[in-house]
Amino acid sequence: MKMINGKKETPKDPLLPIRNGEKLGLREEIILILRLSIPAILAQLSSIIMQYIDAAMVGRLGANASAAIGLVSSTTWLFGGLTSAAAVGFYVCVAHRIGANDEEGARQMVRGGLVSAFLFSLVLMGIGVLLSGPLPELMGGEAEIRRDATAYFLVYALSIPVRELLHASQGMIQSSGDVRLPSILNVIMCALDVVFNAMLIPVFGVLGAALGTAFAYVIIAAVMLYVLFFQSRSLSLVGRHDQKFSFREFLKKDLPMSLKITIPVAIDNIIMGFAYVAFTRIVSPFGTIAVAANSFAITAESLCYMPGFGIGVAATTIIGQCVGAKRRGEAKRLGWLATILGMFIMGVSGVIMWLFAPQMIGILTPDEDIRALGAMVLRIEAFAEPLYGASIVAAGVFRGAGETLLSSALNLVSTWAVRIPLAYYLGSLYGLKGAWLAMCIELSVRGTLFLVRLFLWGRKHAKGNDPSWHVS
Repeated sequence: MKMINGKKETPKDPLLPIRNGEKLGLREEIILILRLSIPAILAQLSSIIMQYIDAAMVGRLGANASAAIGLVSSTTWLFGGLTSAAAVGFYVCVAHRIGANDEEGARQMVRGGLVSAFLFSLVLMGIGVLLSGPLPELMGGEAEIRRDATAYFLVYALSIPVRELLHASQGMIQSSGDVRLPSILNVIMCALDVVFNAMLIPVFGVLGAALGTAFAYVIIAAVMLYVLFFQSRSLSLVGRHDQKFSFREFLKKDLPMSLKITIPVAIDNIIMGFAYVAFTRIVSPFGTIAVAANSFAITAESLCYMPGFGIGVAATTIIGQCVGAKRRGEAKRLGWLATILGMFIMGVSGVIMWLFAPQMIGILTPDEDIRALGAMVLRIEAFAEPLYGASIVAAGVFRGAGETLLSSALNLVSTWAVRIPLAYYLGSLYGLKGAWLAMCIELSVRGTLFLVRLFLWGRKHAKGNDPSWHVS
């Protein structure tokens, strides 16, 4: 049992062998990835199940209610991407420092990171509140759905600071190697969402769905922060004898390090967020049925690609600690193993999605026209799932390594040079079916680009000439 900073570190931490410089065999590497991936996959699935539940409950209110949420959903993804980007730089730096056995430095990053992320979220909330009124009209929504769309987005905007604190605290706990507890809390959040929605949607309709989700976030964010402050083995702040925290020093030294990771991720999420907005804008003239089918199909597809995001979370944690421990070869092997695992699992989920597309949409809405159109586009998308998985997990690998700029560039090229122009062209010919065919092609292109990038990244580490390989 190793002593670090006068504290016993128990073998319960699955990443301890990496920090101790132990050599891992193929079997141990696979077990490590699975051990961290399974809880992360469950957490990701629970968040999507929340959206699935919201969509299913609101779907019973009719096509207009579903279209109201679908109209602003792409904008919520844009804001959600910015909140997650604000957190990622801090928790990746936490992983680097834990990997280097600098737990006190990791806790200083927790202190400054939470404050910085919260301040940013207040600005984002203000922008969202101001945007909530004109947004439905800007998105081309029909008059009868604009009021509900505004109410839904306003509640979402007001909940942004809570969501930010949840993202940041969850990411920091996961970066310390504890993926299990955040996953359990996400599952509980899903259950709370069901309870609150069942209470509020019959009374408030679309607004009730937004309120139910917001209340669930508030409760779990409070619990997650409690775990981070009081219970985390490496990161708890209460009862420590660390040197006094200086926010000025944090701004001078630590914040620039995290921003090198955060800014490319934020640009990436902005690129993708505006792409979702543009895609919705392309789809909205196709009519209420198409807007609702598009929204439901995206929600249904999310159940299939969330395992990839779960493995990506695990990859970020693993690679981040490999960087801190300066273990290049281990990072390369684990990065490839995680990506291959993600492609395999998402390939299987793509087959399931193709087979059960009608049932997946049928759970969300009783409208036959929406069901038929949604199932059709889901089956188109199923063919892109393996390569989509490659892009998701490889992006997680690069985040862990702190190399996010080129990933953003690849997403920019793929999304705006392939998806949006092709969706506009094919959508004008074949409607929603054509737009989703464009999405399928673009995801396949993106996955291929990320695999090439992963290959070149591995060669760079193998040659030992990576100037960015350092501990934040």
